[in-house]
Amino acid sequence: MAKILIVDDERSIRNTLREILEYENYDVEDTDNGIDALELIAKRNYDLVLCDIKMNKMDGLEVLTRSQQSNPDLPFIMISGHGTVETAVEASRKGAFDFISKPPDLNRLLITVRNALDRGALAIETRVLKKKVSKIREILGQSPAIQKIKETVERVATTEARVLVTGPNGSGKELVARWLHEKSHRANGPIIEVNCAAIPSELIESELFGHEKGSFTSAIKQRIGKFEQANGGTIFLDEIGDMSLSAQAKVLRALQESKITRVGGERELDVDVRVVAATNKDLLKEIDKGNFRLDLYHRLSVIIINVPPLKDRKSDINILANSFLEEICSDYGIPLKRITPEAVKALEQLEWTGNIRELHNMIERLIIMSDKMITDSDVYMYSHPSQSVVIGDTMFEFERFNKFQEFKDHMEKEFIKHKLEKNNWNVSKTADEIDIQRSHLYSKIEKFGLKREEVS
Repeated sequence: MAKILIVDDERSIRNTLREILEYENYDVEDTDNGIDALELIAKRNYDLVLCDIKMNKMDGLEVLTRSQQSNPDLPFIMISGHGTVETAVEASRKGAFDFISKPPDLNRLLITVRNALDRGALAIETRVLKKKVSKIREILGQSPAIQKIKETVERVATTEARVLVTGPNGSGKELVARWLHEKSHRANGPIIEVNCAAIPSELIESELFGHEKGSFTSAIKQRIGKFEQANGGTIFLDEIGDMSLSAQAKVLRALQESKITRVGGERELDVDVRVVAATNKDLLKEIDKGNFRLDLYHRLSVIIINVPPLKDRKSDINILANSFLEEICSDYGIPLKRITPEAVKALEQLEWTGNIRELHNMIERLIIMSDKMITDSDVYMYSHPSQSVVIGDTMFEFERFNKFQEFKDHMEKEFIKHKLEKNNWNVSKTADEIDIQRSHLYSKIEKFGLKREEVS
């Protein structure tokens, strides 16, 4: 149900408008002055404001102006008993959706209200979608390797130098490429990504450079290639080590001459693009095997940025995990979950063969499967099931223990912790249930550093 605020210093007008709108099943509130209206707008989520122009204490146009500064998506319909063209124009200029004269025509009022609500909802939806589309994660971490990457990006981004980003799959090469674009003079232009490994070799030239109608059997119309689409911006050639030699030759020419020719075409087209490439392969070895052109390698590798695997920067896992927690909980629209220091240490013990991508997926899994507080037990339970053993209803990982005493202490700690939580940390009740003395239980709590988790 849409929530509407009526602002008018005439009680009869407020009552009339409220009666009409409530009959149409709108949730309606009203006030007789602009100062109170601004306070209400700041505290409550209205979908629409109907506001008189001539009022005591504060003019309606001033209410509109102040509201627009803090809540630009909130639509206003201005109402006046002294309507003029100049007033209507002024209201529109300040951001009003529409202007209605008193006494309002019932049909026009309801149509205007409906249209204003639709426009307000569309504006909010558009803003949310833009935020999702344009959202670029920060390059997170404090490890020396990440600090070096950040410094290199800051230094290189504002130049036109071509950059080759190397590193294993899932390590964050695309993120580095996007930050190179965002911090460059081309940031207002497009960044076009091409996954060279995902495009068949017979189609890669058409994908990169476009084709003319009739240039081959399925070319039923002209196609604009990625280089043309990226004109004025950046083209990101991901997994360039998988590109065919024939396509490599054309890319080399495009880099040398800043010109391309569509497949089946004869006319040369000027292109102004910055090229950032990435690969998980050792291109020098690929050159030795005859799979990659040496001259293209030298063209692409003016600057080389190596992104290390996550296993070489485990000190960054705490920062990454907490950032992913906030991001995913926000996307899911659920309260923020917390992760214990022990759980972070458990994450640091894992191999992370899938790197940052695997960590992101792991955090998403933990958010879905765990309670408000993510513990080390949750990490062991929901990581690498192939290395775990099911004991009763619990999945447990044996391989992380080297000595029997370590295993014994861990199981004892988890058992006591479980019983304490079950009994809401009533020590006496827990001691009776597990048949040990309270003093002995207190000693165990101190030994294992057990603390009651305070969940906000």
